[in-house]
Amino acid sequence: MPVDGVRALVFDVFGTVVDWRGSILRELEELGRRKRIEADWAAFADAWRGAYQPSMQRVRAGELPWTKLDALHRMSLDELLRRFHIDSLTPEEVARLNRVWHRLSPWPDAVAGLNRLRGRYLLGTLSNGNVALLAELAKFAGLPWDCILSAELARHYKPDPEVYRMAAELLGERPGEVMLVAAHNGDLLAARAEGLRTAFVARPTEYGPHQSRDFAAEHDFDVVARDFGDLADRLLGD
Repeated sequence: MPVDGVRALVFDVFGTVVDWRGSILRELEELGRRKRIEADWAAFADAWRGAYQPSMQRVRAGELPWTKLDALHRMSLDELLRRFHIDSLTPEEVARLNRVWHRLSPWPDAVAGLNRLRGRYLLGTLSNGNVALLAELAKFAGLPWDCILSAELARHYKPDPEVYRMAAELLGERPGEVMLVAAHNGDLLAARAEGLRTAFVARPTEYGPHQSRDFAAEHDFDVVARDFGDLADRLLGD
C-alpha cells in the first residue's frame, strides 16, 4: 500500500540505482585491451570501491579537509595504479578513467521504475557523489531526477546526520515526508534516525561474487522491494 504522507523520494545512487562494479569492470577491461595491459581488473575494481569508505572516513575524522568524491576517487586511483604497476597511461587517460564514475550504467529496472514513481513523487538523489558527478551520471544513464542532492551540499558524507537533515530542509519538507531508497541497511538506519522514511531495494549482485552484506533488509523499514518495479507497485498501489 502507498506510504501515507511521503511527498519526495531520494535515492542512494552507487549500487542502488547504478551498477558501479559491472560498469567499471567493463571499462577497465576495454582499457586493458586497447593499451595491452595485463591486470586483474576485477580485483582493481573491487579495490577501488574498497577505498571508498576509508577515504571518506579521512574527511569525517578531520585528517583531510572537505574533499569532493571525484578528488577522493583520484587519490585512490593513483595509489592503485602504483600498486598494480600500471604506468603506461597518459595523464589524459588517467583523468578519463577517474571519470568512469560519471559513466555508470543503471540496473535494468531502474529507469522504468523511476519514471513510474515520478508521476506521483518528487525524485532526487541523496548520494556521496559530488554534484557534477551526479549530474553527468544522470545525463549518461538517462536518470529522470527532479533535483540533485549531494553530500557536497552538506559538506559531510553519509552516514553523517547532516546529510539526511539537509535533504528534508532543501526540499522544504518535514523529514517524515521524505523517503530514502537504498540497497544498504546502514544508510537506511542512519536516515531513519533523522526521521526520514525508508525503503530497501535488494541489489544482491552489487559487489559481484564477493558480496557479503545487504542481501536483504535486516530491519523493519517502511517498504522492502525486490527492484524498482516492485517499489513502484508498492508505493503507487498499482
